[in-house]
Amino acid sequence: MPVTHANVVSLLEYVKIDSFSVICYFKCKETNKSIVSSVPFEPYEGSIELTWTDILFHPLKSYDRYYHTPITIYSEDIHETIVLKAFLKVSNSFKWSKEKNSYIFV
Repeated sequence: MPVTHANVVSLLEYVKIDSFSVICYFKCKETNKSIVSSVPFEPYEGSIELTWTDILFHPLKSYDRYYHTPITIYSEDIHETIVLKAFLKVSNSFKWSKEKNSYIFV
């Protein structure tokens, strides 16, 4: 079963965001087991890379690029989000159950 927002959000217990990372807590309702996944606080498509020359010669532009890059934590309209990235890191701890129509913690 492909990973979809509907399948993943049903497992999402809560999300904690700090300056450097997004921490997603996933909980299986069937087994009552939880798992935590932490991903860097950056756009899913790639990291925000700044070279030392960017920082040295263009400090304001570098600051704006780093701190004002839009980051999507969760959205049904976008197929690559932080929540899905976090789930994929721990997805081997889950298996798809056709009977329950959801992921089950193994």
